[in-house]
Amino acid sequence: MAGIAAATAAVGTAVTLGAPAASAAEQGRVCAPEAKACVSLSTRTTWLMADGVAYYGGVPITSGKPGYETPPGTYHVTFKNIDHWSKAYDAPMPYAVFFTESGIAFHEGSLTQASHGCIHLSQAAAKLYFDSLQPGDVVQVVP
Repeated sequence: MAGIAAATAAVGTAVTLGAPAASAAEQGRVCAPEAKACVSLSTRTTWLMADGVAYYGGVPITSGKPGYETPPGTYHVTFKNIDHWSKAYDAPMPYAVFFTESGIAFHEGSLTQASHGCIHLSQAAAKLYFDSLQPGDVVQVVP
C-alpha cells in the first residue's frame, strides 16, 4: 500500500487511506469488493480499489455518447497497450486498459466530450490506471 499511496500523491489526488469519505459512493462502494476499478456512469466518476476500499479517486470521466453508451456490468481487464491506436475511430488511445471483448477501455481522453463507449480519464489518472490494473482484474461499471 505504500507504493499506492506514493503513486496517488504523485498524481495529485491524495486520498487518506483508512479515513472515512463523505459518502459511500465517494469511496467506490457502489461496486463489489472484488472490483479493482469501479465506474459510476451516473456520477461520471471512477475509483481504483483494493479489498473493497477506494485508494484513488473519485476522478472525473466521460463515457459513451448516445448510440455508443458504455454498458454497465462486471468485466475483467483483457489487455493493455500504452500507445494504442483505434482503427475503428482513427484516433489515439494513450494508456489503454481494455476490459470488454468489444474494445471498451480506460484511456486518456477528453473530459468534456463523450466517447464511443470508452472511459476517458485525465492523463495523470490514465497513467495510474495503466500502471495499477493488470489482465484479469475486475472492472465494474454501474449505471
